[in-house]
Amino acid sequence: MAESYVEKLSFTLLDAITDKEPVVQEQVCSALCSLGEARPREMLRACNEYLRQHDKLAQPYRALILRAMEMVLSSHIHQLDKDTASILILLASSEMTRTKGLDCDWQRAASSVLVAVGKRFINQVMEEVLGRFQPGVLPHCSVLQTLASLSVSNAFGMVPFLPSILSTMLPMLGMAKQDALRVVFCCALQHFSESTLEYLANLDQAPDPTVRRDAFAADIFSAYDILFHHWLQSRDAKLRLAVVAALGPMSHLLPSEKLEEQLPRLLPGVLSLYKKHAETFHVSKSLGQILEAAVSVGSRTLEVQLDALLATLHTQICVPVESSSPLVMSSQKEVLRCFTVLACCLPDRLLAFLLPRLDTSSERLRVGTLQILRHLINSAAAQMEVKKPFILSAMRLPLLDTNNKVKRAVVQVISAMAHHGYLEQPGGEVMIEYIVQQCALPPEQEPEKPGPDGEDLAAADSVRAVSVRTLYLVSTTVDRMSDVLWPYLMEFLVPVPFTEALTPLCRSLVHLALKRQEAGADAFLVQLEAHATLPSPYAVTTRLLVVSSHPYLGDRRGAASLRLLGVMRQSIHPLLAQPWETAIPLLLEHLEAHTEETLSLQEWEEKLLMFLRDTLAVVSDDTWTCQLSLEMRKQLPSYNRVPQEKNFLYKCLGTALAAAASREVVRKSLQELLGAASYQQQAEHEGLASCFGICATAHLEDTLTQLEDFIRSDVLRKSSGIFSIFKDRGEQELEKVKSALILCYGHVAARAPHELVLAKVESEVLRNMFQCFSTKVLGIKVETKDPALKLCLVQSLCMVSQAICSSVQASSFCFSRKAELVAQMMEFIRAEPLDSLRTPLRKKAMLACTHLVSLEPALEEQARADMIRGCLHSVMALVPQPDREDGGSQEPLYQDTVRALEDLLAGLLQRDMTPRGLQIMVEHLSPWIKSPKGHERARALGLSTRLLRHFRQHLHVSALVPFHNLGLLVGLFSPRCADLCPATRQQAVDCVYTLLYLQLGHEGFSRDYRDDVAERLLGLKDGLVHPDPATLFHTCHSVAQIIAKRLPPDQLISLLLTMFEGLGDPDKNCSRAATVMINCLLKERGSALLEKVPEIVSVLRSKLQETQGEHILPAAQHGLYLLASQHCAAVVSSLLGSPLPFDSHTCALWRALAVQPSLTTQVLELLLEKMSRDVPFKESRAFLLGSSPHRVATLLPLVATCALYEVLSAPASGTAVLELYPQLLVALLLRVSCTVGVQLPRNLQVKERRNTGTAPARSLEPCSSAVDALQALLLRGGSQDVAQCMQLEGGWELLRTSAGHEEGVTRLASAMARCAGPRLPLVVKALVCTQNSLYEIQRVTSTAFLAELLSSNVVNDLMLLESLLDNLAARQKDSSTSVRRLVLRGLANVASGSPDKVRAHGPQLLTAMISGLDDRDDPHGLVALEAMMGLARLLDLVAPWDLRLVLLHTVIRIRPFFDSEGWHLTGTHSYRLQEGQGEEHCTVTGQHLRQEKVEFREASIRLFGHLNKACHGDCEEVFLEQVVGGLVPLLLHLQDPQAPVASACRFALCMCVPNLECEELAATFHKHLQEGRSLHFGEFLNSTCKHLMHHFPDLLGRLVSTNLFYFKSTLEEVRAAAPMLTGFLVLHAEPEQQPQVDLEQLIAALQLLLRDPAPGVREKSAETLGRLVKFA
Repeated sequence: MAESYVEKLSFTLLDAITDKEPVVQEQVCSALCSLGEARPREMLRACNEYLRQHDKLAQPYRALILRAMEMVLSSHIHQLDKDTASILILLASSEMTRTKGLDCDWQRAASSVLVAVGKRFINQVMEEVLGRFQPGVLPHCSVLQTLASLSVSNAFGMVPFLPSILSTMLPMLGMAKQDALRVVFCCALQHFSESTLEYLANLDQAPDPTVRRDAFAADIFSAYDILFHHWLQSRDAKLRLAVVAALGPMSHLLPSEKLEEQLPRLLPGVLSLYKKHAETFHVSKSLGQILEAAVSVGSRTLEVQLDALLATLHTQICVPVESSSPLVMSSQKEVLRCFTVLACCLPDRLLAFLLPRLDTSSERLRVGTLQILRHLINSAAAQMEVKKPFILSAMRLPLLDTNNKVKRAVVQVISAMAHHGYLEQPGGEVMIEYIVQQCALPPEQEPEKPGPDGEDLAAADSVRAVSVRTLYLVSTTVDRMSDVLWPYLMEFLVPVPFTEALTPLCRSLVHLALKRQEAGADAFLVQLEAHATLPSPYAVTTRLLVVSSHPYLGDRRGAASLRLLGVMRQSIHPLLAQPWETAIPLLLEHLEAHTEETLSLQEWEEKLLMFLRDTLAVVSDDTWTCQLSLEMRKQLPSYNRVPQEKNFLYKCLGTALAAAASREVVRKSLQELLGAASYQQQAEHEGLASCFGICATAHLEDTLTQLEDFIRSDVLRKSSGIFSIFKDRGEQELEKVKSALILCYGHVAARAPHELVLAKVESEVLRNMFQCFSTKVLGIKVETKDPALKLCLVQSLCMVSQAICSSVQASSFCFSRKAELVAQMMEFIRAEPLDSLRTPLRKKAMLACTHLVSLEPALEEQARADMIRGCLHSVMALVPQPDREDGGSQEPLYQDTVRALEDLLAGLLQRDMTPRGLQIMVEHLSPWIKSPKGHERARALGLSTRLLRHFRQHLHVSALVPFHNLGLLVGLFSPRCADLCPATRQQAVDCVYTLLYLQLGHEGFSRDYRDDVAERLLGLKDGLVHPDPATLFHTCHSVAQIIAKRLPPDQLISLLLTMFEGLGDPDKNCSRAATVMINCLLKERGSALLEKVPEIVSVLRSKLQETQGEHILPAAQHGLYLLASQHCAAVVSSLLGSPLPFDSHTCALWRALAVQPSLTTQVLELLLEKMSRDVPFKESRAFLLGSSPHRVATLLPLVATCALYEVLSAPASGTAVLELYPQLLVALLLRVSCTVGVQLPRNLQVKERRNTGTAPARSLEPCSSAVDALQALLLRGGSQDVAQCMQLEGGWELLRTSAGHEEGVTRLASAMARCAGPRLPLVVKALVCTQNSLYEIQRVTSTAFLAELLSSNVVNDLMLLESLLDNLAARQKDSSTSVRRLVLRGLANVASGSPDKVRAHGPQLLTAMISGLDDRDDPHGLVALEAMMGLARLLDLVAPWDLRLVLLHTVIRIRPFFDSEGWHLTGTHSYRLQEGQGEEHCTVTGQHLRQEKVEFREASIRLFGHLNKACHGDCEEVFLEQVVGGLVPLLLHLQDPQAPVASACRFALCMCVPNLECEELAATFHKHLQEGRSLHFGEFLNSTCKHLMHHFPDLLGRLVSTNLFYFKSTLEEVRAAAPMLTGFLVLHAEPEQQPQVDLEQLIAALQLLLRDPAPGVREKSAETLGRLVKFA
């Protein structure tokens, strides 16, 4: 029985092997292997029988079966009995030789089976194979391949057969005529030779240790003779490669004398193959084996053949490699191995061949030679040991090579030398220096351009990168190099050519130093001054400190340099050990906390200078300090090409001189600096000046003396002849010297002690500065025109004035030259061109003026005004410039200049912080504020904003004083809120905002007081961003309202008069903004202008008449209001005759009727009556016969609806709306319902299309107009929250559509319940009256509204619950399915709104729901769906006894819905939707049928879960049966393609498991089925089945039989999950449970699934079949 069962399973799977999907084929093979794992013998016999029975099965499928057999054999060969092995051997042999084809997958698979069996049954396999290997007959290719594979897999078992095999094979070699067969013979000989060599190398483990090499020599030589002399000459490339691959291992088995005899022909023959083959791996490998064999026998032939060998091998290394494939790389390694073999026997001749080739003209030959040399140094170290001096000497020549590829190869050779002690020999330092030189190559030159051969060096493998890595590796990993590199590498720290190598040098030196410290070296790692070739401590300190100033250059050399300073601190100076141990890590931490983008270089330089100052203070040795300063002076020329680092070195030198006590050294140093400075380099001026400034902090007198002496020297003298002005060619150079000297004076004044500077500022500093600036020629003062000199003067004056202001004596200091300096600055400013901003001269001059104005004496009024006008004109009138051609931008310079102007004006304003002073400043700005040029207005408004803020921040009001010019200022700025420039508009609001707070300050409010009204201005700025006029003017109106609320009464008229002037503004937007603001002010504050009303009205009328129509409309509105007060009905009737759509004037007139509440009430009542008088629509049929009728709106209700919207939109209609709120709400809601899908009359459709291009304010579409009116009602009736909720939830859009109307009504009711509860009683009362409407849609709308109200507790609070329940219960028999469905939804909503009332009404509610489940008049089952969802909500709240009465009935009724895939059930009948059932039936099903089925599955499964939850701890036996029956569908539908269904299954399973009373199962469900967690279905199903079978083994048959139903599911995912469930159940079932399962039926069902159209289903079915072996 068991055998027949396994055989049946196997045959079932084997029948599926022909599946077209590769994934299914693989799964079938896997299942077969699973059978083989359990029953290898039966599975293998079944496969054998199947293959014999299906003789015509295609080769690919036979190959799959054979591969499965081979996998089982490989893992269970020791379980194989001899009989089965014999059967399999015969099968595989037959399959392998069935056709004469060569090398196909099928034959290889059969051969693999034989090889697998041969691992244990070698004799039987050999008996069969040798039976097909008869003398005199050419064997099948697969036979030879099998023999070769057997020799590889079982060398010990195979080698004893080789003599007989070889004796049989040798005659066949001459018979083989086909090249393909010859290739197979060669491969067999190769493997035979290799297995023989393996056997001989492990004789101690071999079964027959008496086997000797001689036993094979004769046969191998015979085969060699044929292969080498005949087959190697073939034109077939594959054959030649197969021959040469075999000759390599065969050469080790040749007799020694025969090998020696053949070498003169063998070696040239193999070498000749290099020219014939592009792929040379096999040639090189074979050659290496032949050379090893020759060396092992001590052949002398090698000496004769050596030249040819070396030439050919050298060529192979030097040939360009076109790809980096593993085969090519392996070939290179084999060639290098040949060189290693030759080096072991003939090292002298090998080097004599290689070294001269280092001096060849070919780059490839040089690189190849270096590559070979590196390999020999590493692989033949013993032979090369005595050749070290010779090799070192020969390597000097490649050091001069400039080719990057050669350089890289040289570096690699030097790296090998370092590992083998070459660099410790004399001359090794040259190699180290070469490495450092390559590290110093500039990075920008890497990688080099592609060469002629198309090769290129990647950046990571560039010469510099390789050298850097090599230096670090040699320093850190080669211990013997420590004494060589230390302290030799220090010699390269200071020389400029090695700058780019500093980072790797420092890293290596740090590592070497730390290694020496760990080894216990002295505290002084090295005595720098004791070595003549090493740099001094001063040179090292200076060098490393300077390069650290730009720490991210050169691969972050700043951090590396500081680390080296840290480890060498004891060698620099003994006293620095402790301080530097603390200070340097802090500097490194600062670098690590920043990046190159975030690091402030100024802050970093200051930290380094502080570090230097602290160092000098710790050393406190004037001699040491002077030596350091001398070294710094010596290194200055080294940095001529890096001005930034040179400037920092100047600062370091200044710091050292400031710390020096010797005045003589200081004077001499300063004198030398002045004489040696490179004045032609503009960048050096700043460094020199900084040096003098820092030095002056401690040596002011000496510094000024040296500067003055230099000025008096011959350097600055020139001829006094007037003609020399044009002749002197050194004028330009002289100007640069003067620029530097002026800058030096500025830095001296800025850095020296300010109290000392005050005494010398006019007598020495300024005098000498102006002496450098101007020159007397024949007694006439001639000022320079050099812009650089001017800029230096301005910058220095700025520093001087700032130094004076910073002095504690500044308040008492009288600066007599203040007016002169200000005049000089203004002269510079006025001379600047207005068409461009090229230099920072304006900015620096204004900064100087800013500092000067704060000094005494004060400027005269006229000079002050001139200065303001001049500076404003210099900046405001600048022509906006595009970005420069070089890609730079003027924006930063412009911003700095504007900031300097702001600081100047703020300083002037600070001296007169009164309303008058503010007004004077604004008067200067006024022409620019009103400028016709936009950029000038923008600049002026921005400047005004910041000045007003400054005024507010520094305002101190000691007494309540009036801000008398507030109206004037507000009137100037506020119309600019509508300026054409968005930035200007926002700045105008800021100005008004600040002015209002200034008024509050003058009224006595504190500076931090926040006024709610004024703060609203800031919220209006967003409305000024976009240029939409309506938005702008609305925002201007809001600004005017705020101004009106905060403006003092006495300022109102001045504000209005100023705004009237603004009406004539050239900017039309500002003029209109003034009009808007004037109207607003008149409305808000008109009561205060009683005496001025005639004047104001006169001015307003004259201005408004100039604007078309703006003064007519208000009058018309007022007249209409008076008329309507007397004749309301007539006015309404007349307006209703207006054509649709309403124009703007008609809309405005309708809104005018809402001015007075009593009038508005009459108008609304009339419009309601007009709207309900006529039918809402008429049926109209198109001209085409057979077309369905459509609904067309009637005109009168449509016009009344549009008019209602306009009246309700008026803000004044609120009182009347509140009075008629319920009637309006119900009427408009029903109007919306009956206009859904209704079209406009044809004439209005034409108008609507014509108006499409003009973008009307609102759509004329009937439903949209009703929705708009309803929305306006809510907003005007105090239900803004309701309207907002509808807007946020998309309710308004839903109301407009047929599909979403019901949901829109629901959302409206929900919003009303939440936000308008007190109004519901009257609304409900009005709505109930419409329940009997003739229009079904109106009944649906009213029912949906009432049903949703029950979901809120507000109906309980308002005592509406009973009446609503009775009303809905009465509609259960309504003819409309939608009404009946909504009734059930409403009754279920009680669970949400009034859960405490559910128990009292439980029987009524449950009865309604059960009735809904049995509704037979609903063709789609939507009522039943609603009943299921309602029951799920009610179950937890009804009384247990009430639930028990309907529990079983409910479970039975909902169970069919679990599998609602392509059909649905009503009552006790079901029908499936078929194609071609008729047009009408298909229309009934609807386009959402699939979605409905998803909802049925979800609702029924979720209700099942709730029923289980309600029965926890009280589960009757009959209900438990239903639980067990539901397990299978719930588990399978976890794979439902619809996520809601899968989620419902998770919930239901978690609710079911407590009733099963299995803790392990509950734990599994809790672990895997948590909501929100991804489910690994296979793992979960496996665990679930494990626990089910452990605790409920008797359920196996029931679960499997239930599961069989789902094998026919229409859902692919469920069909795939069903066999998975069966497989896991079987996997975990005990064998004794097998009788529960009808295996015949199960296997038949799985066989059907193997033909399923879905590959995934077939795959899972195959997997399950493999598991059924358990029941064998």
